[in-house]
Amino acid sequence: MSETTEPASRAGKLDAADELAAVRRKFVLDETVYLDGNSLGALPAAVPGRVEDVVRRQWGELRIRSWDESGWWTAPERIGDRIAPLVGAAPGQIVVGDSTSVNVFKALVGAVRLAQLTGGGRDEILVDATTFPTDGYIAESAARMTGCALRPLEPAEMPGALSGRTAAVLLNHVDYRTGRLHDLPGLTAAVHAAGAVAVWDLCHSAGALPVGLDEHGVGLAVGCTYKYLNGGPGSPAYLYVRGDLQDRFDSPLPGWNSHAEPFGMRSAYEPASGALRGRVGTPDILSMLALEAALEVWDGVTVEAVRAKSLALTDFFLECVREYVPAGRVESLTPEAHAERGSQVALRCADAGDVMKRLIGRGVVGDFRHPDVLRFGFTPLYVGFGDVERAARVLAETLAG
Repeated sequence: MSETTEPASRAGKLDAADELAAVRRKFVLDETVYLDGNSLGALPAAVPGRVEDVVRRQWGELRIRSWDESGWWTAPERIGDRIAPLVGAAPGQIVVGDSTSVNVFKALVGAVRLAQLTGGGRDEILVDATTFPTDGYIAESAARMTGCALRPLEPAEMPGALSGRTAAVLLNHVDYRTGRLHDLPGLTAAVHAAGAVAVWDLCHSAGALPVGLDEHGVGLAVGCTYKYLNGGPGSPAYLYVRGDLQDRFDSPLPGWNSHAEPFGMRSAYEPASGALRGRVGTPDILSMLALEAALEVWDGVTVEAVRAKSLALTDFFLECVREYVPAGRVESLTPEAHAERGSQVALRCADAGDVMKRLIGRGVVGDFRHPDVLRFGFTPLYVGFGDVERAARVLAETLAG
């Protein structure tokens, strides 16, 4: 297939006009077309040097003094405030630490407890039936712990299922398999109108599109930082607790780090004020400070610009697939409508597992989701339109081979 195709020519013009093109230089990249940033983001170039400083100087030389002198102790809130504008939150509402799974557990049990403070026999949790498996597992455990019934439902079914029994609703902002963007404003409003508390999982939206947590009155939210936020493998997740709920948020995992006097070593627990209630144990400093360095790539970048490029990239990829791939060979599972699309494209393909292995062998990295889905994630900070055209072209050549 010729490099001088019409899509290839268009890609060059789109890259020349890309206002985010310069951000690509802030990442460690090679000739690979990397479309798996929705699983693990690329390495920001500033991270290795920062980690070396943390290990050699802060830990190696300052040692325990770094808890104060290097700001280790305040890192969970400081980095939370760095993430806040990326998800539409004011400062003081996000704390960084623990894994997504742990934070889902804290948020969901905390949501049930908040709802039950109003009385009324709220004894039911609704959970997104299409959710990432760990959210479902956590929801089952939270239901057992709180004595609630658990009802898995499609997000579109949620408004009609809400009742006076509903305590909490756990939803994914973007479906991890299809890339479908769910209606966070509408669903949040419906949940809260029913007297329940909405908990949103932002793993596949934060850093790729506007979220608007404060604007839309979200009560609780969680998210990881190793996808579109590029924090590195296993980087700590975060917990958002809306400001007016913080004094009533009752975490099921109270730890010494969330105590009002953490060094008082009291036997009785007294929760700290503010978002600090979301802390549990000692912060994971090495990965946390790597994340802090990674977030510097956002300096001067708006989420709105990222969203505009994300939609342009996914539009262009779908156009190239239609242009290059024989009709009927793949089927897009990702909505065409911008209002319903995250920052990935999922293609159904009968032999998807083998096709993805061959794509990776040819330098186009996406991922495979059982049983038949090719998944391509588009991180606007470092993916260009030339990458998109090449990926679609190599996909077509692979399917024809």
